[in-house]
Parts: sequence; C-alpha cells; structure tokens
Amino acid sequence: MKQQLKRELLPRHVQLMAMGGMIGTGIFKGSADTISAAGPGIVLAYIFAGILLFIVMTALAEMALAYPGRNLQGLVHLAFGSRVSFLIGWLYWLQWVLVIVVEVLAGASFLQYWLPAVPLWLLHLLCAALILSMNVFSVKLYGEVEFWLASIKIATLIVFIVLGGALLFGLFPGHEGMYLQNYTGHGGFLPKGWSGVFTSLLLVVFAFGGSELIGLTVTETKDVERTLPKVIKSVLLRVVLFYTLPLLVITGLIPWNTIGEQGSPFVQVFSATGLHGAAHVMNFVLLTAVLSAANSGMYATSRMLHALAQTNEAPKLFGRLSRHGVPIWGILASGIALLLGTVVAYAAPEHVFATLMAIPGFTVLITWTCICLAQYKLRKQYRQLPSFHVRMFPFSTLLAAGVLMVVFVSFLFTGNAASTALSVGVVLFLLLLSQFAAGKR
Repeated sequence: MKQQLKRELLPRHVQLMAMGGMIGTGIFKGSADTISAAGPGIVLAYIFAGILLFIVMTALAEMALAYPGRNLQGLVHLAFGSRVSFLIGWLYWLQWVLVIVVEVLAGASFLQYWLPAVPLWLLHLLCAALILSMNVFSVKLYGEVEFWLASIKIATLIVFIVLGGALLFGLFPGHEGMYLQNYTGHGGFLPKGWSGVFTSLLLVVFAFGGSELIGLTVTETKDVERTLPKVIKSVLLRVVLFYTLPLLVITGLIPWNTIGEQGSPFVQVFSATGLHGAAHVMNFVLLTAVLSAANSGMYATSRMLHALAQTNEAPKLFGRLSRHGVPIWGILASGIALLLGTVVAYAAPEHVFATLMAIPGFTVLITWTCICLAQYKLRKQYRQLPSFHVRMFPFSTLLAAGVLMVVFVSFLFTGNAASTALSVGVVLFLLLLSQFAAGKR
C-alpha cells in the first residue's frame, strides 16, 4: 500500500514559500551581475521573465487542480509516461542537490564572517546538520521555518525600498536627491540596447528557478483548491515588489556601470542612511536567504524521490514515511549527496565545480518547458476544465514554451556553456542507461 504524505502545510506557509522561493541570494548578492548585463533596463528582463513564470505556474496549477493528488512529477508522468518523468524527476533532484551544496557552502562562509577562527568545513557540517534536522520532523515544522525565513527576506526588501526611495527623491535628512539622472545618464535606461535585456534574461530565468517547487507541495497542502490559485495570481505582483523596485532603487542611486565596485549595493544604500553595522545586517539576511534556499532544496529532493518511488522510477525505499509523515529515506539520501557534493567542491578544480554548478540553469529551462508541454497535451484529456486555468490557450502556452526553448539554445552559445551542456548530456545518458538497466519500457 502506498503511504500518503500528510496535508499539514497551511495557506500562509505556501504563500510565504512562494514568495521566499523567488527571493534568494540572486537579488541580494547577484544584483550587480544582472545590472551589469543590461543597466537599468534589467527591470524589463525581470518583468518579461515574470510573465513567463506566470504562464508556467498557471499551467502547473491548472494540471494540479484537474488531477488532484498529483504533484509535479506525477503530472509529467501522466502526460509523457515513465521514460520522460524518470528523466525529468532525476534531473530535478540533481538540480536541487547542486543548489543545496552551493547554498550550504555559502552559509558556512557567511558564518565565518562572525567566527573567523572556526574552520570552514566545521561550519559547513553545522549548516548541513541544521538543514537535515529541519526536514526530518513534520512538514508543518518545515513550513513554519520557511515562513519565518521568508518573512525576514521580505521585510528587508520592504525596508530597503522605503529607505532607498527616500534617498532617491531627497526625502532623507542630509542627502540630496538623485531623482532620475542615473536613469538618463551613463548611456540611458538601455545602455546595451535590447540585446542586453535579452542576454540578461538568461540570468533572470535562473533567478526565478525554484518557484515551480510549489508543484511539489500540492500533496501536502490543506485546501489546495483555494490556496494554489491565490499564490499563482500574485506572481507578477511579487516580481514587481521584490525585484523591479529594489533594482530601480539601486540603479537610481548608483550609476549602473559602477555598481559592485564598492561591495554589495544593499550595504552601500543601508550605509548611506547612517545604519550602523549595515554589513552585519546584510550578512545575517544573506545567511537566512541561503539557509532558506537549502531548506527548500532538501524538501524538493526528498519529495521528488518519494514521487519517483510512487511510480516505480526510484527504489521503493524512498517511498517510505517516518512516524512524522516525511520521506525519511529520501532526506537521508539527499543528505549523503550533499556531503559528497561538498567533497567535490573542496577537492575538484574550480572550473570543474563551476561547470557542475551551471547545470541547474539548464534544468530550470528543461523543467519549465516540460510543464508547458505537459499542460498543452493534457488539456484535451480533462474531465472538466478547472475554474483557474491558462488564458488564451494554446497561444500563451506554446509562446512560453517557444521562448524558453530559444533561451535554452541561446544559452548554449554563451560563455562556457558548451562544457555545461556536455555535462548535462552525460547525466542524461547515464540516466537513460540506468533506466534501461532497471527494465523500464
């Protein structure tokens, strides 16, 4: 008999998980990289990517409502069968394992900022143990932890927008307003043209990766029929509030071509307001951001292994639940993978590790495209079209899938993407071999 996950995630948990999933270290630490790619016009890339994300998430919610009790992996299995869902499921698991490795390593480095005498490897083990402990208990505890971690990130961004906006328009005592001069100077709002916006789209889509995690929570969410549509409808609003407004503040206060030269733009803005210990505040926020991402990653990997076991695409062991109702063996397996990944991070040359870390970028695009194509195929098989569904079907679905494919192909010709694409190809080949060895048809 299949063991069922407990529906203990409350609507507020899912709401904050959706928001927190979109707010990672990319906005706090990587904003300088994205701005350098397109200047102030980067906000257009975020808005466009937000529209893509909205279509993908709506497609996912539509399928989940049409087929209750099925999560992301189950829906792909229903649409394309075992062979495709096996590949997508294990690729998604690998994506999140790599993300957890990076986030836990980052968490250790942020802790070392305050504890310089403690070895980095010991701090890493401490962060890994913390992430594992937060996942072995009930899913309600996981939801509660994510709720508060996401709240810290959201509160920080709101304070930043208010203080930064006051500085920008000269409302802060002792500071002359910059107004719009940094938007019109230094090459204008689009200093690198529309090609810069499109190039930055590659980075932006990866920043939004992880939002589809909501597709794994549907089997553990109370009142999912009401909660899911609410979460999806606010996607575009969250993009505007938590990405475009902070970036408009940053590029308004600091010339886009000098951002990052003096450290984090967030630290620069907070310091300008006279906030003492701004670096400590941001180090704390970054620590919570990476722990939140790693926590979500451990949830994603364990639930994906559980879903794969339910369809006989992973060992049955991963389908077993603990007395707390969590897939304990999936958590332990992901924990072991985390430790192995960390050993690779320490032992392998830097370029090898960098290549592996670029794999999640490919898998995000593959997963999003697969969601769109699955919704396109399943729509005609519904017994009844859910009240919450993709509008302008099939145009919107096919447009999103087409754009994602173009971004994917474009990514192959940027930087060192060829070596990463080769790595993804090797992973797919190994997965196909293992599938064949397991007797999958």
